[in-house]
Amino acid sequence: MSPGLLIIIALFGVLWFVMIRPQRAKAQAQQRMLGTVAPGDEILTVGGIYGIVQELEPDEDGGDLIVEIADGIHVRVARKALATVIKPEEDEDESDGDDDAGEDAADDAEPTGDDGEAPSGVEEVTNEGETVNPGAAERAAPSERS
Repeated sequence: MSPGLLIIIALFGVLWFVMIRPQRAKAQAQQRMLGTVAPGDEILTVGGIYGIVQELEPDEDGGDLIVEIADGIHVRVARKALATVIKPEEDEDESDGDDDAGEDAADDAEPTGDDGEAPSGVEEVTNEGETVNPGAAERAAPSERS
């Protein structure tokens, strides 16, 4: 065998370990995730929609999922359109007790500046009929072209 052929074979081996092998592992993990989806699981689709699985259609009917995205709003989602299944987080805060009870009250407070008023650039909306940007509704004067 010539040294050039050995280099080409070695490069293909490196390519396989760097690109093809991780891609296969990712595809297998995706297939395992799709197989473990059950009603009641919270999911995220590749389109960025969060929802809760209500029903699983049989594989002979396409294997789609019926997902509730809002109260009373159900959509049919292809199984392959799932990005991930969101696992419920463990509530460690409950076991800690009152360690961060004061932080929750501070998080709920509205942001204020040093003088107790809203920070600069933030206006309070008082009337829903008024536009936030009054100049947006006005027509711009036509520019003069020569």
